[in-house]
Amino acid sequence: MSYSLSILDKSPIADGTTAADALRFTTRLAQRAEALGYARYWIAEHHGAPGLASSAPEIVVAHLLAHTSRIRVGSGGVMLQHYSPFKVAEQFRVLASLAPGRVDLGVGKAPGGLPLTTRALQAHHDKTSKAEFAERFAELDAFLHTGVDENHPLAGAIALPSPPEPVQGVLLGASPGSAALAAKQGWHFCYAGHFNRDEQNLARSIDTYRSATGRTPLLALYALAGQSKAEAERHVGPLRIFRLQLATGQSVNLPSPEAAKEFARQTGVSDYRLDELHPHLLTGTADEVRQELDALHERFGIEEFVIDTPVADYALRLTSIEALAGVQQAAQV
Repeated sequence: MSYSLSILDKSPIADGTTAADALRFTTRLAQRAEALGYARYWIAEHHGAPGLASSAPEIVVAHLLAHTSRIRVGSGGVMLQHYSPFKVAEQFRVLASLAPGRVDLGVGKAPGGLPLTTRALQAHHDKTSKAEFAERFAELDAFLHTGVDENHPLAGAIALPSPPEPVQGVLLGASPGSAALAAKQGWHFCYAGHFNRDEQNLARSIDTYRSATGRTPLLALYALAGQSKAEAERHVGPLRIFRLQLATGQSVNLPSPEAAKEFARQTGVSDYRLDELHPHLLTGTADEVRQELDALHERFGIEEFVIDTPVADYALRLTSIEALAGVQQAAQV
């Protein structure tokens, strides 16, 4: 078997600790991941979440690049609907100039928070010319490279500086549509299995991306290695994801029915549907997790897994990534 492992970190704040503690541990975990041979270390973006310290991934990425030397570091991902594609391109061009060949720009469609935080993030947007995600994504790609074409309203604007090596772009999504969009712009694609375990949907998304690019997407999933499967499952507890579908057509993934109800309330709607999704979660000993990764590699040809450890406890997270490092070394033999 030949595949690599990477890490997605939300910088969770463990009980009895602070955001400062969480970010210090994120730094230590990134350094340990580098020493253990992990390929990438990504920082998620979440807003208005008291249990997470990951509201500004681009800042944490800069800090981690300064405290590591080899591992790729990036966002997993920037929630592009909130921001100017030009500014995002500038930020990541600066990062790529600080650490050439080591910077990933992962972007996603989700809001990363409830409607009140979205409203605050977008308070000064021009509501009369709000672009669809695909348009923003195309603009971002253009500004990361040569700029938009001459017929675009922003023609002539050039995002600087020019890094020695370009940023590596990755679109995060969980559908064939997202896979097709990534392929259209020539970006890498990471299937968000930690939101949706539906293997038929995964297979369709992989086929869409592979047929267009000849490459296989990355696969993000939850995993925790422990002394036994029962112990790992006890630490994780009930891990649930709910898809809220509003009558307006908007949909968003949330961690509980209560969060979904609050999202609908803040949006000002009462007509919605709630579907429970099954996140892709691997638990057990390191060997048991390895067997499941091997099976996914064998079935879908996945060459890189992005691991999200679904616990806040620092010691458990460190123990798990150290145990899974042995999985990675065995997989590359």
